[in-house]
Amino acid sequence: MIVRILYLLAIFFLVPPILNAEVINQIIIDGNKRVSDETIKVYGEIKINQNISETEINNVLNNLYSTNFFEDVKIQINNNIINIKVIEYPVVNQLIIIGENRKSYRDQIKKLIKLKEKKAFVKPYLAKDIETIKKLYSSLGYNFSNIETKIRTIDEDNLDLMIEVDRGNQTKISSISFIGNKSIRSNRLKNIIASEENKFWKFISKNTNFSNNLIGLDKRLLENFYKSIGFYDVQVTSNIAQINNVGNADISYTINEGTRYRINKISTNVDKVFDKEIFFPLNKIFKEYAGEYYSPFKVKELLEELDQIIEFNNLQFVEHNVKEVVQNDSINITFNIFEGKKTLVERINITGNVVTNEEVIRGELILDEGDPFINLNLEKSISEIKQRGIFKTVTHEVIEGSKKNLKIININVEEQPTGEISAGAGIGTTGGTFAFTVTENNWLGAGKNVSFDVQVDKEKLAGKILYLDPNYDFLGNSLSYSLSSTSNDKPDMGFENNIISAGVGTRFQQYKDVNVNLGLSASYDDLKTEGTASASLKKQSGTFTELAANYGFSFDKRDRVFMPSSGSIIGFSQELPIYADKAYLSNTLTSSTYKSLNEENIIGAAKFYLTTVNGLGDEDVRISKRKGLSNRRLRGFEKNKIGPVDGTDHVGGNYAAALNFESNLPNLLPENTNTDISLFLDFGNVWGVDYDSTIDNSNKIRSTTGVAASWSSPLGPMTFILSQNLSKASTDKTEAFTFNLGTTF
Repeated sequence: MIVRILYLLAIFFLVPPILNAEVINQIIIDGNKRVSDETIKVYGEIKINQNISETEINNVLNNLYSTNFFEDVKIQINNNIINIKVIEYPVVNQLIIIGENRKSYRDQIKKLIKLKEKKAFVKPYLAKDIETIKKLYSSLGYNFSNIETKIRTIDEDNLDLMIEVDRGNQTKISSISFIGNKSIRSNRLKNIIASEENKFWKFISKNTNFSNNLIGLDKRLLENFYKSIGFYDVQVTSNIAQINNVGNADISYTINEGTRYRINKISTNVDKVFDKEIFFPLNKIFKEYAGEYYSPFKVKELLEELDQIIEFNNLQFVEHNVKEVVQNDSINITFNIFEGKKTLVERINITGNVVTNEEVIRGELILDEGDPFINLNLEKSISEIKQRGIFKTVTHEVIEGSKKNLKIININVEEQPTGEISAGAGIGTTGGTFAFTVTENNWLGAGKNVSFDVQVDKEKLAGKILYLDPNYDFLGNSLSYSLSSTSNDKPDMGFENNIISAGVGTRFQQYKDVNVNLGLSASYDDLKTEGTASASLKKQSGTFTELAANYGFSFDKRDRVFMPSSGSIIGFSQELPIYADKAYLSNTLTSSTYKSLNEENIIGAAKFYLTTVNGLGDEDVRISKRKGLSNRRLRGFEKNKIGPVDGTDHVGGNYAAALNFESNLPNLLPENTNTDISLFLDFGNVWGVDYDSTIDNSNKIRSTTGVAASWSSPLGPMTFILSQNLSKASTDKTEAFTFNLGTTF
């Protein structure tokens, strides 16, 4: 009996929403002034002759509130008539920012906050917008900003919103220190992180401003670097930022390095549905990596090899993951390959991109709508978006689609300022240098890069404008256009010239680790020889016009681009004329190899450089195109002061070559000296004179050895080189000691 009563009660309470459902014959809307009746019907999804229940009423309410048009919505149903009464949010007539003098900051605030002029004043947004503004100022180093808002009511439908800004003082980074870094010196870690200590000359750099975002980036960079050299379980356990008595920050990173692991064994665990033999080619690479230090970059390379096998064999719905097992001081890596769910991507929604065009983001996606949903491809896509460097954060979520086998991907981006200004200067025994660069990495929201730079030293003044599309037509190829002007004054080589040039080029990955460059350039060269130049050299004066094609490739097997510790890179380039007043053919071959020599992070490097230029037909190579060696490729000699001599002028050669061996000694001096020491052995030669057979070719191997010291001084990084010549020609000009002070602002 009791069971029957409970059953009847359940029916009584559950059935009314269905029984009370009414068919709507008329819709009456009241209270709306700006939003039309039809708009409310569309957003609310209300239709005549619709059977509506309490559930549908709740859906209508949710739909209308989600538009952010209405402060209040009430719905009543009587006699098959639905009455909807709304109260609209007032409109922000003016958005006024007080206390911020910089227009760029005011524009950035208006771009980031949700409340906009001529849009609805949604009161819950106000507190969130205040936090957004504070985060913006914090990212600029103003960590104690005060933001207040005032509302001036015009009438019941309009208001003015005033935002009062007190930025406060900017917090600078006074010092950066590291605790627990037993294996890596602090000087090297400072080169890895983004933060910089505030110095009087760094008046342009934004990275001297203390912000939590910058600290978080530093922490990730440190962890990634340590893991890349085998410290698998490294932890940056704390990053302490203390405000000192002058209001600036002293930052200290505590690092628990842990053990440095080697790769013991790499294997695959292949699902039975696949033919295991397909993945046998991986075994060769597995054997190469076994015994080397662990690095996530190595794991990434193996995953790329695995993906190529999957793509080549046209395997669908293949998932894989990595299992890493620590055993003593080694790691066993297993790649699990299995059949995933047969799920497709129904839709990809992208939000948060106020400035950036949506196609820029979609152009980085590896998977598209209608493709098999593979989680690894999604992660790769998110990584590609982050690598563009134009977003502060990139987040994503995956939700169920309209059917069981469909997924919807929601990607949200948070934009950040993409303009950069940088400058650098140096002074030393070879003279002074200055460079200034302005870059915009997201031009007009199209993801294009535009830059302008100027370089000045005692011999050269150069300016260049560059336009770069890093993903032209979404093919993964970069396309660039450039315009440059260069003035050279080289009295020691007997000439001066002015060159105006324009070029177009593309760069793409042809194969794994193989990048190709193709280009076309046009130039005008106004060349003048010095009055003291020889008669044969003076004959080269004049103006020269040329249209040339160039191409090149590089094969890069380094473990990382920045501060590599193993691997090699080989490059070749060639320039050949399409039309030229003095036709020539130029070739350049470079090679660099890196290797860790012991457990103390001693890195050895061997570098080779060969460049040639030869006239075509009976043409001689003009003086401005001849080859030489800088004092970076051949230390112990003055820049461009070896090789053939015409009278008193070193005129360069048709050929130049250099071979360098070098090694760092990271623990030779105590760390508190802030000095790194390295040893080097250099060989070089510049030879060949085609325009005058009476001039000595100067075909002789030069060699030098010595020590280099890099000191992080209070004025900036200083480099000292002490060298001893082992062999030279009688006409060469040597330089036993050089120093250079260089820094960025």
